[in-house]
Amino acid sequence: MTEAERIADQLHRAFEGPAWHGDSVFELLQGVTAKQAAARPIPDAHTIWELLLHMSAWGRVVANRIEGKREDLPEEGDWPQVTDTSEEAWRKTQDKLKSMCRAMRHLVIDLDDTRLFDFATGCDFDIYVMLHGLIQHCLYHAGQIALLKKLTS
Repeated sequence: MTEAERIADQLHRAFEGPAWHGDSVFELLQGVTAKQAAARPIPDAHTIWELLLHMSAWGRVVANRIEGKREDLPEEGDWPQVTDTSEEAWRKTQDKLKSMCRAMRHLVIDLDDTRLFDFATGCDFDIYVMLHGLIQHCLYHAGQIALLKKLTS
């Protein structure tokens, strides 16, 4: 297995499982309703829904940087706003995150290992560090989702 394939495997495990640490992002989201996703049980904290939009946005930034496009912040903002709290909108938000995850895995699998040590466009770190950072970032937010899910159940 190449290093890029190993990283793609870690992306898969973080989002879809099986994850060594516990439930993956999508396992955590099973059974979460739009009402739960939009709830703010901790004042001034982000909602489950906001966390998903944030992870999707930053995943796209990482993909763009790998593809050679300079992007400092997501075009929709660091924390995109939830404007529609319907079940259909919640399903679409989850689908957007799933699409980002699958696209990222395919992008990473196709990388030659030597590219991993190229600096990411507009960054002072390499693609290897950025990809591991994306995984760490999403797992950090997965922990928040787990706690918010318990508080809204």
